[in-house]
Amino acid sequence: MSSLRPILIHPDPRLKKVCEPVARITPEIETLAADMLATMYDAPGVGLAAPQVGVLSRVFVMDANRDPEAERRPLVLVNPEVTWESEELNTYEEGCLSIPEQYADVTRPKQVRLQWMGLDGKTHEEEFDGLWATCAQHELDHLNGVLFIDHLSAIKRQMITRRMVKLKREKGRA
Repeated sequence: MSSLRPILIHPDPRLKKVCEPVARITPEIETLAADMLATMYDAPGVGLAAPQVGVLSRVFVMDANRDPEAERRPLVLVNPEVTWESEELNTYEEGCLSIPEQYADVTRPKQVRLQWMGLDGKTHEEEFDGLWATCAQHELDHLNGVLFIDHLSAIKRQMITRRMVKLKREKGRA
């Protein structure tokens, strides 16, 4: 049985830290993955990285099947790495569960190939396109202490950060 975990809201110093690689799949990592998927679906979001729930490990989950009729395709990526990216770029309006109700256009490679360790302990590799590629790169950024607003101009970034500080103050989560 998985449980929901609280999602950290920017600015939080844990969101700016580079995460540690996972040495091996343990029951703790399996529980973390299940909790993260439950939290992501509940939010609702298409991706969630471990630092967003306060765990500084190189793990993220995603399911970019947005169509409610489509079957869920939950992926758990441990120690993910980009092994190839397209020269062709794609601009997508991104948001983040750690930066609620703030959206901005971010340009990234249109396609990426990732290699990662699955919960089965084996190496997996897959090429992602469209929203899947954007989501994978966004979540991978989280593992390196980078937020989508770090891809924006300083003025836009400061504006969004001020909104988050105000939001946290209002919700008593400062």
